[in-house]
Amino acid sequence: MILGLACLAFVSIAKALPHEPELGSARVVFQTSYGDIEFGFYPTVAPKTVDHIFKLVRLGGYNTNHFFRVDKGFVAQVADVASGRSAPMNEEQRKEAEKKIVGEFSDVKHVRGTLSMGRYDDPNSAQSSFSMLLGNAPHLDRQYAVFGKVTKGDETLSKLEEVPTRREGIFVMPTERITILSTYYYDTKMESCEEERSVLKRRLQASFVEVERQRMKCFP
Repeated sequence: MILGLACLAFVSIAKALPHEPELGSARVVFQTSYGDIEFGFYPTVAPKTVDHIFKLVRLGGYNTNHFFRVDKGFVAQVADVASGRSAPMNEEQRKEAEKKIVGEFSDVKHVRGTLSMGRYDDPNSAQSSFSMLLGNAPHLDRQYAVFGKVTKGDETLSKLEEVPTRREGIFVMPTERITILSTYYYDTKMESCEEERSVLKRRLQASFVEVERQRMKCFP
């Protein structure tokens, strides 16, 4: 009887534990001044958010952006595209970056590696800033939209945590600019040759953006 009760208790606990949602096949890589960070999306959890962020990536919106906030054990937060880039934006990038996304709050937990949208007090005010969690933050659960997780590059997140910082109000900010030099994306379902071709293409496109940025800076 005791064994039976123990089994029932175990089943009840297992049912109560939240299952991690399935990642989509798309992967994005941010090439930063401290190393690469790769992440994937939860399209079934936050479909509007995923569509928005992935479109910005495909448009090159996060190239030359930066992490404006690094709070060790809490978050590394990417700046809004509209204000964080060092390169000028084209009209299509600006239009997408300035969209406000409905708050897609869920039961997915905020743990290290989670991607979570930034926002203002309005729950539907998220635009393009998001955080990569550097630790567990249960107080953010169901308050901020989780839309993916880091799949490679935890060692880069650890490097970011060691960057010197200063406090400005509620924010802990790095004393030096942590730049997202370029970005690219690929699909894990693609055959290896197609994947390599796609990755090379994204890197070449990202390189072109950086060259163009330098050209505009030095030869306006």
